[in-house]
Amino acid sequence: MFQKILIANRGEIAIRIIRTCNRLGISTVAVYSDADHRSLHKQLADEAVHIGESASQKSYLVIDKIIEAAKATGCEAIHPGYGFLSENSAFAQAVTEAGITFIGPSPEAVDVMGDKITSKDLAKKAGVPVIPGHIDAVKDDEEALRLAEDIGYPILLKPAAGGGGKGMRIVHSPEEMSTALAASRQETKKAFNDTRIFVERYIENPRHIEIQILADEHGNIIHLGERECSIQRRYQKVIEEAPSSVVSPELRAEMGKAACDLATKAGYVNAGTVEFVMGPDKSFYFLEMNTRLQVEHPVTELVTGMDLIEWQLRIACGEKLPLTQDQVRINGWAIEARICAEEPSRDFMPSTGMITRYFAPQGENLRVDSGVNIGSRIEMFYDSMLAKVISYGKTREDARLNLIEALNGYHIEGVSTNIDFATSLLCLQEFAEGELSTNFIDQHFSGGICKRSPSTQYLRLCALAATLIYHVRTVAVRESLRPMVSEIGGKHHPGVKHAYMVRTDDASYDVVLEGPIISGQSMTIKVDGFDHKVIIPVFEFFRRRLKLIINNQPYRFRLVVDDQFMHVSFNGISKIFEVYSPQEWEMMQYMPRKEQRKQKDLLLCPMPGLVVDVKTAQGEQVYRGQDLVILESMKMESGVASPIDGVIAEILVEKGQTVEAEEILIRFEK
Repeated sequence: MFQKILIANRGEIAIRIIRTCNRLGISTVAVYSDADHRSLHKQLADEAVHIGESASQKSYLVIDKIIEAAKATGCEAIHPGYGFLSENSAFAQAVTEAGITFIGPSPEAVDVMGDKITSKDLAKKAGVPVIPGHIDAVKDDEEALRLAEDIGYPILLKPAAGGGGKGMRIVHSPEEMSTALAASRQETKKAFNDTRIFVERYIENPRHIEIQILADEHGNIIHLGERECSIQRRYQKVIEEAPSSVVSPELRAEMGKAACDLATKAGYVNAGTVEFVMGPDKSFYFLEMNTRLQVEHPVTELVTGMDLIEWQLRIACGEKLPLTQDQVRINGWAIEARICAEEPSRDFMPSTGMITRYFAPQGENLRVDSGVNIGSRIEMFYDSMLAKVISYGKTREDARLNLIEALNGYHIEGVSTNIDFATSLLCLQEFAEGELSTNFIDQHFSGGICKRSPSTQYLRLCALAATLIYHVRTVAVRESLRPMVSEIGGKHHPGVKHAYMVRTDDASYDVVLEGPIISGQSMTIKVDGFDHKVIIPVFEFFRRRLKLIINNQPYRFRLVVDDQFMHVSFNGISKIFEVYSPQEWEMMQYMPRKEQRKQKDLLLCPMPGLVVDVKTAQGEQVYRGQDLVILESMKMESGVASPIDGVIAEILVEKGQTVEAEEILIRFEK
């Protein structure tokens, strides 16, 4: 086994690798950029080497700096993690030529399987089903139109290089082809410095199923079952699980054999993932192969009991696989949610800043792979993923409910996150019933907001929690002091009822608390006449989290309090609830709410980022919703749209300029 390895990555995956290395007695060396000088992965590694400026092009993507750091610290091997250089054959080659072991497949395998055209050709030769399409890159619009006519619409334009959905475009008609092809080429050139695009049939309402494989250098290869990764946004996975609710043991064996046959044909060694698209009829087609560890590998680890990083290391050392295929067992169910710094309600705009409060969920059958803590600064230079929360259960429903409770208690302040968005996904009945496809989010959400109104039952529970906290912070504290003072203050009556009115948006709730609040004892809280038997197991609200047993069921809430205003997050709901006594409520009826008015003559920057393009000019007439500035932040490009129909008076930024949130980009004529 290696004595020391370098981890050519950052964040939660670097920490995940460190954890396995610590257990195996392997020393670790972290690399870090300017932006990561206070990062957790730097602190947890045995050694750390500074490799450059914050931008990944000047640090984590510079091959020479990574290899130089490995040599300087005496590392025998380099683990690439995922992202950055993990699927770069030139990096794998350079590491090997430097006399260092690359913990991953050979450069040749990375080349063959990392290219969508060559990998698809190899899949055909291995007898693996492939999506109908054209195997070569298209030359021009005319050829693309001819191929689409032969294949049949809708078709999918896919870049030959790279992954993560970058450059992909769905084309439904000939009229869309020219614009879509140009956009696809432009995006893939920027992301992968490659303009090759190929055309294939778009499978409507598909599932995304992937097979985890392990192969050693002695010719042994096994698969570890499938992962369901259908819940995606812009081709980026949000929720993953293992196994899949629609894959039978027979289908698992068939898909697993296809994945192993392909890996054998490619001469593949180490861990890898073969991804398939599955139609509603359960027909499956090869999509691509990821020649690295996947973000979602923990769900496979939980249902198989194997540490995939350990076996990456052992295979790289020349060891044989410990299991044959018939010894692999899938036990229970695991579901993972990716937690990202983004604002779902603002079209998933990346969020940056410092984490000012942080508490990760804990508990049985729960795992959190996190790269952050309180004080961590989230910069615009890297991917937005902060952590992964993985839940295990004997059944899918056990894992789902456990994950919902965990996310309800996951507390992060300082940056916006998708925690409530992920929770709302898990709470949908369609998800609970396994009715999934890669279109799931588009079908059920609009602009990051669920199209379905929140459950009335969930809203009542939110009103209950908000009222309970308000009552404890005001009336209950005051009453608890009465026995300690003179009779002037009146007698203490613990059994008295307390009535409140709670308002959120256009709804209001009548809440009545009966009985004293004592940890571990039951009390009754009525919400709109419905009785709820409530027990507070341990009162820990000083951490802004609240656990209640309501009608014998456990629930967790996150709350931020500002006098009468309670920001409650629960089961995907994230709303402000206002709590008033009956007298205050009577007065509130005559007080109109403040209406916020936005300035109409300014275009403000929604997030820190880099100006990639300015798509307008002074004096030009523009229209509401038209993208005027293109920003890049956290490896994602986003358009900043005009808020009005108007004329450009002044452009205050230019291409290549870095900008901060709320900075003025453009002024409009008044």
